[in-house]
Amino acid sequence: MRSALLIALVALPVVASAAEPKEVLPFIEDDYARAVEQAKKQKLPIFVDAWAPWCHTCRFMKAYVFSDPSLKKQARRFVWLSIDTEKEKNAPFLAKYPIEVWPTLMVIDPAHEQSVLRWPGSVNAAQLVKLLDDGERAARGDGAGELARADRLNGEGKKVEAAAAYRAALPRLPKDKQPRAIESLLGALQMAHDDDGCAKAALELAPSMPRGPSFANAVSIGLSCAGDLKGEAQKQALATLDPLAEEALKLPGLLADDRSGIYETLVDLRDEAGDAAGKKALAARWLAFLEGEAARASSVEQRAAFDPHRLNAALALGEPLRAEKALQQSERDLPGDYNPPARLAIVYRAAKRWDDALAAVDRALGKVYGPRAMRLYDLKADVQLQKGDRAGAKKTLVGALAAAKALPVEQRRAQNVAAIEKKLAMVQ
Repeated sequence: MRSALLIALVALPVVASAAEPKEVLPFIEDDYARAVEQAKKQKLPIFVDAWAPWCHTCRFMKAYVFSDPSLKKQARRFVWLSIDTEKEKNAPFLAKYPIEVWPTLMVIDPAHEQSVLRWPGSVNAAQLVKLLDDGERAARGDGAGELARADRLNGEGKKVEAAAAYRAALPRLPKDKQPRAIESLLGALQMAHDDDGCAKAALELAPSMPRGPSFANAVSIGLSCAGDLKGEAQKQALATLDPLAEEALKLPGLLADDRSGIYETLVDLRDEAGDAAGKKALAARWLAFLEGEAARASSVEQRAAFDPHRLNAALALGEPLRAEKALQQSERDLPGDYNPPARLAIVYRAAKRWDDALAAVDRALGKVYGPRAMRLYDLKADVQLQKGDRAGAKKTLVGALAAAKALPVEQRRAQNVAAIEKKLAMVQ
């Protein structure tokens, strides 16, 4: 089980009032060359939000964090760049700065065009300001300390070396820097696929952390790493981390998306453990929380940010149609977005309403672009197979492989192509 931090399998939109989040940070959209030119001219580092339309945390960050009025005073510190990783025009950026986690927040030194800090996932506004401080130090490369050195290694993709540097720096860092360093350490270990090291570090470090967003994120990463262990090692890790996760769920001030991610990880772990009753009870809590958050949202995009997790919670509860009305509303309110009909197709597949599922996925395919199309083709073929239409499924999968091969190599995700090839072999 790879963490909710890593890839959100089902991503976003819903509905609300007409008021949309106002731009607070002046992001340049999908134009790396322009950002570099501007940054060199202004002698500023570049802050990058590398995101995707299907990524729920990406959309949550746009709707709730980057629009936070308190960040307006940060606008002149950086050149701000937003990169939609699904767009073909951004393939050269992805070749230079490969993305494995959505969203990935980066600070780039424009003089050398080098990533000097990477942050996978979410931050609240206050955390973002601290991240900007650290990013400036790393971009200056002025011997600003061990944390900056570790951040540079992490930014360069040297995960093993970065983890060692974060670990070495920890005891010498000021107290207020340690929580962020622990998050970065665990994230680097996870990205290095060192699940044992990640779980052990979480067990060692998380219990004594001050209770707040960094604690919650550290526990969530540790839980996810522990979920990928086997046997007694997993059992011992979860015995400590599970209660800490329940504690994190009750913390005030957590981003709703982070709280929801903890619910998701706990539900997945109960599912893997065969605890059907525990899974259902937790899924009910999760869905009630999400429905409450969506009801309080003040814009369409804010409410939409809860769609994917509402869908996942409804599926985990065994009541997929609980998500139907929200997704139908999202499709009406966000007519250009492929996500609502794609998620409706998942709802109808779970409810065995094959024709409704096919109609919904076809609507989504008419709007989708980039690598996400592979997931939708796979979903359509799955529904066709469930309906008994093997010829239709074969045609869909052949088309999916052709579309995959037409993508730039940087966007041709191997796991998506492998899934399609495997399914095609089954229907030959």
